[in-house]
Amino acid sequence: MKNFERPFPCTSMCSFIMDSVADGVFTIDLDWNITFLNRSAEIITGVSHGEAVGRKCWELFRTENCKDVCVLRSCIQEDRHIAHRIMSVHRPDGVTVQVSVSAAPLKDQDGRIIGGVETLRDLNGEGSVERIVGCTSSNDFCTTDPHLSELVRILPQIAGSDSTVLLLGESGTGKELFSRAIHRLSGRSSGPFVAVNCGALPEHLMESELFGYKAGAFTDARRDKPGRFQLADGGTLLLDEVGDLPYALQSKILRALQERVFEPLGGVESVPADVRVIAATNRDLARMVEEGTFRGDLYYRLNVVQLTLPPLRERSQDIPLLVEHALARRRLSLGKDIRGVTLEVMRILTRYGYPGNIRELENILEYACILCPGGLIQVDHLPRTLRPAIRPLSGDAPLTMDEVRYHAAVKAVKRNMGNRNAACRELGITKDTLRKILRMGQEDEK
Repeated sequence: MKNFERPFPCTSMCSFIMDSVADGVFTIDLDWNITFLNRSAEIITGVSHGEAVGRKCWELFRTENCKDVCVLRSCIQEDRHIAHRIMSVHRPDGVTVQVSVSAAPLKDQDGRIIGGVETLRDLNGEGSVERIVGCTSSNDFCTTDPHLSELVRILPQIAGSDSTVLLLGESGTGKELFSRAIHRLSGRSSGPFVAVNCGALPEHLMESELFGYKAGAFTDARRDKPGRFQLADGGTLLLDEVGDLPYALQSKILRALQERVFEPLGGVESVPADVRVIAATNRDLARMVEEGTFRGDLYYRLNVVQLTLPPLRERSQDIPLLVEHALARRRLSLGKDIRGVTLEVMRILTRYGYPGNIRELENILEYACILCPGGLIQVDHLPRTLRPAIRPLSGDAPLTMDEVRYHAAVKAVKRNMGNRNAACRELGITKDTLRKILRMGQEDEK
């Protein structure tokens, strides 16, 4: 890393302030010459202020498809702001840095455009995460959440062992993504990855699905059929929604984990089970053990390594990154030139509670992409349940108590900059109550 030292103090208060900003910032004139580069931009790009000023921006930063998808060009030509575009900067030392880019036109005191300003947020630095599935690309799974980042940081060590892993988290938080990442980073990556949803299988079929059966075990069992344990031999088996396992079957799962053998239905000999098991659930297994609905010995056998994935509402800072990632996939599948979302849409998306987590965010964006003809996704392209209320609080028409509660909740959330926990404390209600009030108010707008 170069030592980018410049004379201190800076020549102007403006430069001093910009050098204190954590994000990289640079400006250009209308000839695409760099006119300013702050300290954070020097570190991110690997180019010093002295090397950069007076040179063309594309000569130094060498981002992917720079001339085709230049955000500064779009800002200057269309006089608009662009936020949260994910791009790669290729540094002179050969390192590629993933950055979140935002840009805006620069104007003089008369409102004439004289250049552009771009900010770069480093997504590869401390607190950010590379692609967890295979760890080959940062575009498929992005986060700056400290807790989730720490989980991904230790993922290679966890994958390197053969211990059972228990993934906890609400539905849609990415438990299957983590399980696939563990498999691909493990010594079993060349073997199969088999996932079974224990909550989706009928109870009377679950044993045969997991352990298979022998010919003649029951009516219509004309030939042997391997179960999921046998299909995952030499690889990884994901028991998704493991909290839905029938109590009577849990002892057989426990034996397969402890003895590494199982017996198919109708079989008389044990079959080896060379399988690494990952279990996932959105249920509280510890409470189920106390209630007697889940075996304690199986719970402690599964709970060797426990990873708890945070819900999306607790990592709202990741939403711009997840939005850009989801839109990049939609551009390819739909063939539409959808450049991003408006600032108002981003505000709505970052303040929503997401009971369905990342899966719900992706569904929202898929819906919006279907309605959006191209360009930026507007508020009207969002599902109606997400659109802000249009009925004013003031006026001659009387409001119901539900409407009064809804407007009070919306204003409290806005006053607290989208922090719903703070809004709940201000209103003296629980998070569940706040979520219910907002949902009911949005449904009334239909």
